[in-house]
Amino acid sequence: MSAPIALVTNVLEFAGPPAGVALKAAGFQVVAHDVAFAADEARQAWRDANPGMLALAEQSPAAVVEAAWSVGQRLVVLVSNDAYRPIHGPIEQADSKDLQATLDRLVLFPFELARAAIPKLKASRGSRVVMVTSNRTRLPLPGGAIPDMARSAANALVKSLSLELASSGIPVNAVAPNYLYSETYYPRARFVDDARGRAFVEHVVPAGRLARPEEIGELIVYLATMKGSFLTGSVIDFSGGWPVGSTLAD
Repeated sequence: MSAPIALVTNVLEFAGPPAGVALKAAGFQVVAHDVAFAADEARQAWRDANPGMLALAEQSPAAVVEAAWSVGQRLVVLVSNDAYRPIHGPIEQADSKDLQATLDRLVLFPFELARAAIPKLKASRGSRVVMVTSNRTRLPLPGGAIPDMARSAANALVKSLSLELASSGIPVNAVAPNYLYSETYYPRARFVDDARGRAFVEHVVPAGRLARPEEIGELIVYLATMKGSFLTGSVIDFSGGWPVGSTLAD
């Protein structure tokens, strides 16, 4: 029997790289989407760096799902790894176009992806859905309305999907990171190599460091391979203990 298919979106960003590596190590055929893969050169470069994984040129959610399904007619794991540069600023100065662009990437895309994938997931035994969202809404900050709204909506989508798919035995859970090392949100130059950035992380994160990518990969694989289906609708904080009371008072 061919390896079960795991579809990972936005594989070049956020939790995408460790998710792909960890799922391949767990025995999945990893099929990857990324907005950069619309370019032939980007797809080829990624394939060269990740032998055995497949890169999709397709960009619309429905086309991505169909392309992944066509690989082996067995879409078992959907990892909706959604990332977009956070746009901060006072609401009175905000541009509604920025809000729309953020919602398109963090809410509309995963919604349409899930809608297209549901029939395929129901047709595949042992299917699992893992979303990568954010727990930034645990401690909203001034100027964060646009990304906070989008992430709240994405976390709500997890709950709704879990209710609809529970009777089919398909668990839907999210990993909600903050302070995860990635060039998307916490780039090395600022938060690892720079002493001031490291000091900031040590001050606000009880674990005293950024999460390592392989740590979130390990959690994604657990959610993708767990034998039971009773754990569903969970939005799992992945932030090294952040936030805590002392942080809230700062």
